[in-house]
Parts: sequence; structure tokens; C-alpha cells
Amino acid sequence: MADALTAPVAATPARADGALRETAALVAVWGTAALIAGVFLWILGELVWNGVGALSWEYLTSAPREAGRAGGIAPILVSTLAILGVCLAATVPIAFGSAVFLAEYTSDAGRFGRVVRTSLDVLAGVPSIVFGLFGNAFFCRTLGLGFSILSGGLTLACMALPLVIRSTEEGLRAVPREYRMGAAALALSRTTTLFRLLLPAAVPGLTAGLVLGIGRALAETAALIFTSGYVDRMPSSLLDSGRALSIHVYDLSMNVAGGDRNAYASALVLVGLLLLVNGVAGALSALWRRRLAAP
Repeated sequence: MADALTAPVAATPARADGALRETAALVAVWGTAALIAGVFLWILGELVWNGVGALSWEYLTSAPREAGRAGGIAPILVSTLAILGVCLAATVPIAFGSAVFLAEYTSDAGRFGRVVRTSLDVLAGVPSIVFGLFGNAFFCRTLGLGFSILSGGLTLACMALPLVIRSTEEGLRAVPREYRMGAAALALSRTTTLFRLLLPAAVPGLTAGLVLGIGRALAETAALIFTSGYVDRMPSSLLDSGRALSIHVYDLSMNVAGGDRNAYASALVLVGLLLLVNGVAGALSALWRRRLAAP
């Protein structure tokens, strides 16, 4: 009888301690989220405050003049989108195929899989300037592509591949094992299982990897200086040199006197382009998931 009366009293401090830890964890999570959001809003506010006055339709559709102090960024936007297009055209099929192979056809304990994953992790941490030197030596000189949009896009693809492959692989591995077991019990082929079950379930991971790769490609500067070049005229082909937005921002802020105002405006356009890409990628992934999951 005494034990029954004292049990709730003894359990009360433990419950209070657990509630305190849960509250502390909740405060830490929300505090971290608020800090990250605050830093982003601070940076965005600084760009808007200093650069929104220079933005106009003419700024987006005209060519730069006076080394970028005047005029707009139309050729720079075209070059940036062309470089990004080359990067995605080379990255998506290779990354998708490699991630499927690593996730579905290799084991964690196998030597080959361990070597490939370790190599990808090391490559993901290599500084971009090293990729720039590699791209200049291989694409520009060895393959004879010169300073061109094609060289820049292929170099960015080399940079983005490790990140996209590993993110896509982890997204596929995060799909519950029961999906594969159920497909095997129904005698579904591996191809059907992949496209009808695993990919729809792994779409959030695939999208995250692709967005991270696009973000790194759009924001890259060092690698493009050595591959795509500085030329700010409108490109006529992928073999023409083209200046990316990130390089334009760097050049205006560091090398052009009186270019800070347009540098802020160009940076604001770059951030807006990143937000647009994120939104489009999210919408397309949701549409893709619904179509793949449809009977």
C-alpha cells in the first residue's frame, strides 16, 4: 500500500526533468531556425536596401556599359543560364545513374562501394579553385574548348556531381526496406520497383540534392574565372566566352570604381534567381511524384 502511494511521487521529478529537456530541445531547434532565418533576412535586406534602386526592366534587358557602372546585365543573364543549362545537362543523367547504382546495386560493406563513396565525399570538399584549374587544364586546353560557356558548365558539373550523387543516393536509401520487400513479393521487376515505388518516395531527397547542386553552380565564381571567362558581351554559341552573374558581382565590387550599386543589384538578381529555381524545383518534384504515384 505504501509503495503504491509513493510511486507517483517518485515519478514526478523524472517527468519534470523529461519535460524540461523537451522544452530545452524545442527552444534550441526554434532558436536555430530563427537565427538562420534572421541571417538570411539580414543579407536579403542589405541587398534590397542597396540594390533595388538600380533594378528596372532596362537593367535586365540591356548590355553593360562603362565596365558595368552603367547599362544592364542581359548578356550576363544569358551566359549564366547557358552555363547552368550545360551543367544540368551533364549532371542530372550521370548523378541519377550513379546514385541508383550505388543505392540499389552495391552494399555498404563492399570495397567498391566504399571506395566510390569515399572518393565522392573527398571531391565534395575540394575547393572550387582546384576545380577551376582542372577545368582550365582539361576542358579549355586538352579538349581545345577554350574559355567558353561549355568549359564553364562542364567544370561546374564536375563540382556538383559529388554533392548531387550522394544526396540522391541517401534519398533512395531512406526509402523503407518494406517497399523493396513488397515489390519482390509481388514479383515486380527492379525497373518497375525503381520507377513506380522508390523514386516517388525518394523525390524529396532527389530534389534537395538537385537544388543544392544548382545553388552551388549559380553561386560559383573561382571555377568560372578559369573556364568561362570575363567577357560581358552577348554569347552566340556555347563555345563563346561568357561572364556569369557571380563573376559580374565580384568584378563590380572589387575591380570597378563606382560599381557597388550595380554589384548589389546584380547580387539581388542572383538571389532572386536562386529562389526561383528552388520554387520551380519544388513544384516540378511535387508534380513528378504525383504522376509517378498515379495508377
